[in-house]
Amino acid sequence: MRRAILAALAAALLGAVPEAGSADAGSGQYYEVVGVEGEDMLKLRAGPGIGFKIILGLPNGTILRIHGCEQTGGTRWCKVSLKQSRKLKGYASWAYLREM
Repeated sequence: MRRAILAALAAALLGAVPEAGSADAGSGQYYEVVGVEGEDMLKLRAGPGIGFKIILGLPNGTILRIHGCEQTGGTRWCKVSLKQSRKLKGYASWAYLREM
């Protein structure tokens, strides 16, 4: 019985540890789009990679909430939602996000 309780506690604690690859981006924290040059915009995509459909262009200064990040190839992609429109979600490159 004691082993079962300890195993359940260990499983619960391990489940609370953030997944690998998301240590730099806490889920639910706000980030600002930065570093987009000129009149260009950061692409909010339907999935984690440039092969996915573009949902929306995000100018510098757009505030996003990160829901988790993952590495795809050489790019880290974060699942995000807009602060002003939380139901609108997609993926953005981590390289253009700065913690607020």
